[in-house]
Amino acid sequence: MFTTASPWLILLCLLAGAGYAALLYSARAPWSKALNYGLAVLRFVVVSFLAFLLLSPFLKTSTNTTEQPTVVLAVDNSQSVGLFTPPAVLSQATAGLQQLGQTLRSQGFRVETRTLDATARPTRPDSLQFKAAATDLDALLGGVQEGYEGRNLAGVVLVSDGIVNQGRSPAYADYRFPIYTVAVGDTVPKKDLSVTALNYNRIAFSGNRFPIEAEISYEGFAGSAITVQLRENGRVLDSKRVPLPAGRRRTKTTFLLTAPAPGKRRYEVAIPVQPGEFTPLNNSKAAYLEVVKGKLRVLLAAAAPHPDLKALRAAILQNDNFDLSFYLPGISPLKAQDFDVAILHQLPARTGEGAEVLAQVKSRRVPALYIIGSQSDLNAYNGLGTGLTITPRGQQTDEVLPVLNASFSRFTFEDDAARRFAAYPPAPVPFGDFRVSGNAEVALFQQVGRVKTTKPLLVFGGSAEQRQATLTTEGSWLWRLQEAAENQDRPDAYDRLVGRTLQLLTQNANKKRLDVYPTQDAFTSADDVTFAAETYNAIFERTYGQTIALTLTDEQNKARQFSFTNSEDNSALHLGALPGGLYRYEARATLNGQPQTDRGEVLVQEQQLEALEARADHNLLAQLSGRSGSRLYYPSQFDQLTRDIRSAGYKPVISTQEDLKDLINLKWLFFLLLALVTAEWATRKYSGSI
Repeated sequence: MFTTASPWLILLCLLAGAGYAALLYSARAPWSKALNYGLAVLRFVVVSFLAFLLLSPFLKTSTNTTEQPTVVLAVDNSQSVGLFTPPAVLSQATAGLQQLGQTLRSQGFRVETRTLDATARPTRPDSLQFKAAATDLDALLGGVQEGYEGRNLAGVVLVSDGIVNQGRSPAYADYRFPIYTVAVGDTVPKKDLSVTALNYNRIAFSGNRFPIEAEISYEGFAGSAITVQLRENGRVLDSKRVPLPAGRRRTKTTFLLTAPAPGKRRYEVAIPVQPGEFTPLNNSKAAYLEVVKGKLRVLLAAAAPHPDLKALRAAILQNDNFDLSFYLPGISPLKAQDFDVAILHQLPARTGEGAEVLAQVKSRRVPALYIIGSQSDLNAYNGLGTGLTITPRGQQTDEVLPVLNASFSRFTFEDDAARRFAAYPPAPVPFGDFRVSGNAEVALFQQVGRVKTTKPLLVFGGSAEQRQATLTTEGSWLWRLQEAAENQDRPDAYDRLVGRTLQLLTQNANKKRLDVYPTQDAFTSADDVTFAAETYNAIFERTYGQTIALTLTDEQNKARQFSFTNSEDNSALHLGALPGGLYRYEARATLNGQPQTDRGEVLVQEQQLEALEARADHNLLAQLSGRSGSRLYYPSQFDQLTRDIRSAGYKPVISTQEDLKDLINLKWLFFLLLALVTAEWATRKYSGSI
C-alpha cells in the first residue's frame, strides 16, 4: 500500500484518531470501564482510517500471465490445391495437419487454424473445403502477423501449392516469425491448353466493328493447331484454326465483331477439349462489354470567341463517346444535323447572336447546358425554364470557387475532386439573387473567399421533355488550366465534371417512380452482388418502406426470386455471390395502389484465376521458409516437422501487469466503516447513552 503524501503524515492520522477517542471517552461513562476502552478503540480506528484516506492511499497489485507458444496452421484452401493435388496427397496433408495440431496441444502449445478467408476460423484442418476463388498468401500471412503482434507466436505452418494470383507476392514481404512450409500440388508440367486473358474495350458503339484478342497458353501441344471459338449464349459466332508454334508456350488470336443493338453483352472465347488434355476448366474465358448508342453528338455554340471554348473542347474530346461540332457566328456555320446535347456559351446573348441555334434547341427539345457570362441576356435566359432564375444587381460580379453539394446524388464525384476544386482560382459569377425552382437540383455551390454559400454554381433542371443545366460562370477555363499545371497535365476533375454533366443531360428523360439498379457496373463471381432501389410518389418525392419484389434471370432462363424493403439509410439488397454471366432483372412494387415495374441487366464476370495455372510453385515456398530460418516439408514429412517444432525450444512467456487502485474506491471499505460506526452507535444506545 502506498500514498501520494509523506508517510510521516500517518502519525498525524493516528494522533487525530487518539485525540478524538480521548476527547469523547475520557469523561465518566454510565457503562463499564472495559466497554469504555472498547468504544474508544473503535472510535480511534474509524477516525484514524478516515484521516488516512485523506492522504489518497492506493494499492499496487501485480498479475502474472503465462502465454503458451502459439502455432498457426495456415492453409491455402484455394481451388487450385483441390483441383491439382492428387487426392491421396491432399488427404495425407490434411490428416497430418490434424495430427500435428493434436500433438502440439498435448505439448502445451496453443494451435489455431487459418485459411484464405480472413473471417473464417475452422477448428479441424481435415474438414476444410478447397473452394477459395483466389490465392492471396500475403494477406493470409500478413493477417497472422498483425493478429499476433507482441504475442508469443512460435511459428506458422503454411500448407500451399505456392500459386499466387492475387495481392502481393509473399516473396517481397518481411514476416517476423518462422514459416514451416508444407508443399502440395504438382510441379510436373501438364499437357494443357488455357485461355489466359482477353483484351478488348469495355464499351463498343452500336454498328461499329471491334476486336477481342485472346491470349492462349499451351503445354504439350507445341507444333500442332487447335480450333478457337467465339460464342454468345452457347451459339458459335466465329471459329479460327490457330497454330501453336514450337519453342513457345503462348500465342494470340483476334476476333472481329460488329457491335449489335445497345445493351450489355457477354462473349466467350473457348477451346474445345483436346485428347489427352489435363483439365478443361481453363479452356474458356468470358468478355463482358456494353454496347452503347453511337457517339453522342455535342454542339458547342457561343456568342463570341472565349477561352472557355478551348477548355470545353479539350474536355469533351477526352471522351471517345462524344462527337463534337462547333458553332460561332461568322466563323463556324451551324451544321444541318440533329444534336444530342448542346452547350450554349453566353447564349442567349444581349447582342442577339445565335438566334438560330436557340430556335433549333427549343424546337427539337435538345438538352442544353447554359453557361452564363457578361454577354448573357439574363432576362431571356430566365424565360427558358431551366430551373434557375438570376436577378443581377448592376454589373458587379463575385469571385467564387466550386463547392460540392453533399446531397447531390445524380452522379458522384471522386474522392480527390474536393481537393482539386479547392485549388482552383476564383471565377466570376453575376452578383445578384439566385432562385432555384423546386424541380431543380444544385450540384455545385459558390464559395466566396472562405465563405461557403448556398448560391448555385451548377444547377440541373428543366422539364422531363427537355433537360437543362446551368453553369453560372464564364471563367471555368481558369480551372482547367490551373488543374493541368498542378497535376502533371491531367485536369481529370474538370474533364469528368464536363463529361458527366453532358451524360446526365442525355440520359433517358422519363422519370421512373421505381428505380432499381445494381450498385456496380459489373461484379465478379467472388463479389456480393448488391442492388439499390429508389421509389417516388406521384409528384416524384422520395418514399421509403416500399416492398419490392426482384426477379433475377440468368442466361439459361433460370429465375431467382428476392424481396426487400427500401429504407432511408439506403441499405442495399445483398444477393451474395453469383455464377458468371449476364443476368436480366425485373423489379415490381405497388406505389400508392399503382403497380410499377423496372427492368435492367447486370454483369457478373467469372473468375477463373485458380484454373489458369496447374503447376505448383514449390520454389516460392522454399524461399519463404529459408528466409525465416526454416525449411520446406512435404506431406509425408509431418513427423519430422513435429520433431523440429518441438526441438526449437519455444517456451511460454510470462508477462507481469501492475495495477494501481485507489483505496477509497474499494466499496467493501465503505461498508466496513459503516458497520464499525453502526456498532459503536448501537452499543452506546443500548448502554444508556445517545
